[in-house]
Amino acid sequence: MKYAHRVESGSRVDLAEIDPRGNDTVDRGEGKEKTDELVSELVELQDLLYAASEQSVLVVLQGRDTSGKDGLIRHLSGPLDSRSCEVAYFRAPSEEELAHDFLWRIHARAPAKGHIAFFNRSHYEDVLVARVRGLVPEEVWRPRYEHINGFEKALTEAGTIVVKLFLHISKEEQEERLLKREKDDIKAWKLAVGDWEEREHWDQYTVAYEEALSRCSTEHAPWFVVPADRKWFRDMVAARTLRDALLPFRERWERKLDEMGRARRKELEEYRRRHPAVAS
Repeated sequence: MKYAHRVESGSRVDLAEIDPRGNDTVDRGEGKEKTDELVSELVELQDLLYAASEQSVLVVLQGRDTSGKDGLIRHLSGPLDSRSCEVAYFRAPSEEELAHDFLWRIHARAPAKGHIAFFNRSHYEDVLVARVRGLVPEEVWRPRYEHINGFEKALTEAGTIVVKLFLHISKEEQEERLLKREKDDIKAWKLAVGDWEEREHWDQYTVAYEEALSRCSTEHAPWFVVPADRKWFRDMVAARTLRDALLPFRERWERKLDEMGRARRKELEEYRRRHPAVAS
């Protein structure tokens, strides 16, 4: 059963039709157990990805405040090999970044072959925050949808597997999480007036997210809407979506490693033939 909502290319997204709690075909205990299994699979797939070094993986995470981008990254990337796993955080652009096109800072953090990169926010902020808060005029942000599609197409043609996850949280759940932070001495450092200010633009952000998801979900880089009201369900769905995106490449990577293994054995046999004293 599919738990994430894949946005089909050319379709129109209505977030009100997608339940942010997900479905109830699995309970919390089963969900956490399944997540652990999926993360173990991701560790194995990462090893193959790194060794074969034919593809790279880009995981784009978008979502409203408190939807769980940080927590999800910790859950998925924590067990992965840090040698080939990076996390990029995109906040308000610096003066240097503003002096370039909006994709300049994004492309610089794209993963190399054999590597996985998690983007906590991304190039989509330039058609979300920039749009809703009026940071640039419409004639600037509107053409960016096509620029984004072209950018992601170029990445996939170069061998990058692009997995885009929108963490879908309800307004009620977000409020509950924000209020909970105020009562938690450890998490109080996260408090920001800006979080409440952004809630005032909830409807405008909904429109912006729906258009971005609709216009930028393509066959080569589809969007997946992940129910995020329940953290354990969010983690399970995200892990499964990422695993499913990598799984079709497993046999290809294993064949590549088998070929590499045979070549290494041949080199070793030739070395021992030429240097019998050293080899013994």
